Amino acid sequence: MLWLTPKGVNGPCGYGIQRHLSALGHGCVVVAPSLIPRRPGARIKTDRRDAVNLAKLHRAGELTAVWVPDPAHEAIRDLVRARLAAVRTLRQARQQLSGFLLRHGHHYHRTAWTLMHRRWLAGLHFEQPVHHIVLEDCIAAVEAATARRERLEAHIEAMLPDWSLAPVVRALQALRGMALVAAATLVAELGDMTRFVNPRQLMAYLGLVPSEHSSGKTRRQGGITKAGNGAARRVLIEAAWSYRFPARIGRAQLLRQESLAKPIRDTAWKAQERLCRRYRKLIRAGKLPTVVTAAIARELAGFVWAIAQQAHSTGA
Repeated sequence: MLWLTPKGVNGPCGYGIQRHLSALGHGCVVVAPSLIPRRPGARIKTDRRDAVNLAKLHRAGELTAVWVPDPAHEAIRDLVRARLAAVRTLRQARQQLSGFLLRHGHHYHRTAWTLMHRRWLAGLHFEQPVHHIVLEDCIAAVEAATARRERLEAHIEAMLPDWSLAPVVRALQALRGMALVAAATLVAELGDMTRFVNPRQLMAYLGLVPSEHSSGKTRRQGGITKAGNGAARRVLIEAAWSYRFPARIGRAQLLRQESLAKPIRDTAWKAQERLCRRYRKLIRAGKLPTVVTAAIARELAGFVWAIAQQAHSTGA
């Protein structure tokens, strides 16, 4: 059996080498480099020593394998990550425009990035004619980034029916704060969630469990570990903020739930009741809103796991 680490498989070559070796009949498992045990005192690294060390760890069962997506799933994930890159570009373009306006004393005291805001930008006047050129360039950058984001979101929605995990995406939209793009991003980053035996494994994989440094009778817990997939964790954190409001099913959420099975709808409502109540309880206890949101996101991951299991068993 041949073992390769993501440095050689999931770097510039993607998973192509692993798929090629598997097609030839060779066993090939992708190993997470961050989870390979290493001796703190080891200061010599060679290919031969690495190969011997991997063989020993493999024999001892100390290597953690990485889930390898199929080509179709990897293509969807690339599309989702392109949309995330477009969102980052849009945010940077908006920050540049806002910074330019603030430097020249122009303040907009209403909700920005609306049609009224765009009309306000068109009516600005500067002493130097060159500043109008800079303003138009910044506006063009924002509009181009916005168009790119919307175009990629349309592609994600168009590709969804042909995806094998589309039932899971539709089922996750029953949850509050989990619309189509958020659900598609979460599933694209996590893949097949049935590989997690229980929700605690998913929570740990997402880095939403608290860090700990305990010894004897002393137990010390810190912030969340932030291990695993950062994009999936960010989606859950953003969705968790919606549970600071009272539990209710809005019109948009109701439309997303209409074609779903009753057990999935019941689980989503159970999640909303519990998480909204949990948010209020932690806030009354004096916890910071960011800490409370991280706790809500951790429990939300458990409901995501439960709905994913139901979607696989019922086909949503």
